[in-house]
Amino acid sequence: MRTLYTWLFRAAIPLILLRLWWRGRVQPEYRQRWRERIGRVPVRASRAPLIWVHSVSVGETLAAVPVIEQLAARHPHWQWLVTTTTPTGSERVRAALQPLLGGRLLHYYLPYDLPECLTPFLDALRPDMLVIIETELWPNLLATCAERNIPTLLANARLSEKSARGYGRFPRLTRPMLDNLSRVVAQYSADAQRFVELGLPPERVVASGNIKFDLHIDLGLESEAQALTHQWRGATGRKVWLAASTHAGEEEVILDAFAQLRKKFADLLLVLVPRHPQRFDSVARLCRDRGYKLLRRSDGGPPRPEHQILLGDTMGELLRFYGACDTAFVGGSLVPVGGHNMIEPAAWGVPVVCGPHLHNFATVAELLRGAGGMAVVENAEELATQIAEWLGNDSRRHRVGERGRAVAAENSGALQRLLGEIEGLAEAL
Repeated sequence: MRTLYTWLFRAAIPLILLRLWWRGRVQPEYRQRWRERIGRVPVRASRAPLIWVHSVSVGETLAAVPVIEQLAARHPHWQWLVTTTTPTGSERVRAALQPLLGGRLLHYYLPYDLPECLTPFLDALRPDMLVIIETELWPNLLATCAERNIPTLLANARLSEKSARGYGRFPRLTRPMLDNLSRVVAQYSADAQRFVELGLPPERVVASGNIKFDLHIDLGLESEAQALTHQWRGATGRKVWLAASTHAGEEEVILDAFAQLRKKFADLLLVLVPRHPQRFDSVARLCRDRGYKLLRRSDGGPPRPEHQILLGDTMGELLRFYGACDTAFVGGSLVPVGGHNMIEPAAWGVPVVCGPHLHNFATVAELLRGAGGMAVVENAEELATQIAEWLGNDSRRHRVGERGRAVAAENSGALQRLLGEIEGLAEAL
């Protein structure tokens, strides 16, 4: 079955390259560094142990940073290879890890899942261990690592019912692929059980919690968020609603809700942060076409009283944005994407509202909703009603926020358990 998969992948390469070129119209970075995607990288000269961490894009990279940070401090003789698949993930690696690791860091795009791409990549770099963040499973990648006796660990792994059904349709491909995993550290017992049902030997999986709960908000970050708070609220102390990680089809709903909210909160500031940088310009146009006075974060300077929307078109600032708002909507949830990380606003004590599509964070959403720290809405009217309820009642908003903060605190600890699993697998290095 893997042979058929490989030939189908080869047949699709022209379309994949065309898609990269097409996306490069908006993000020129997609037309750069193509040699990395076919596994052509410089030969590594060092013989030090090399830990390979694969984090697909921004979200996985942010989750990987504290893992790498703590392991790098404990094991200063280790070198690090971090691969991503997107330019935004690549930018996050350079911004967050290059200052930390310096010459100990190698960073490339993940090669395509073909033997002719993976073989030269592994020959050149000789990694000693592979850690995959969350669920990015490639049959040839795992098979090639197994053939070379490179242990592989799936970290902070999640597997929704929908994804499990998809993998279950191809058991002759899925079972051998899972058998090539050395260890799976799943987020929750339900995730672990789905891996076992798909064919992973049960002795290779453990549930440790979600490492995204181990969010450290230090004094520096608090100070930056406080400075933003003063900038955004201005002399009048205006309320701030943050709509974060939004996708196509969500901004229209958010702007409809914003129009309703402005009838009650005339000076309300909407901070709108699209998920993907290539959509910044189109979202800015949408806001202006609706008649709103918009300031882009990249323009510099604080919003003035006449600005109604601040477009978050910079990278790496969302966490401090959460600390500067009154309430937050987390996107990818009004459309069937599966939701994004609602732990971050909860950790700040900010009330969270999402749409109904939350399968990527199902357990987290259940915990927050059960504690009364999060609300789920279906449409613009419900969204406006919920935000208005919180903005119009400070004591209730604070209570809801504190419930979310308590959930985040109570569920921390997964990071240390994951570090122990990685060190146990790497003890021979």
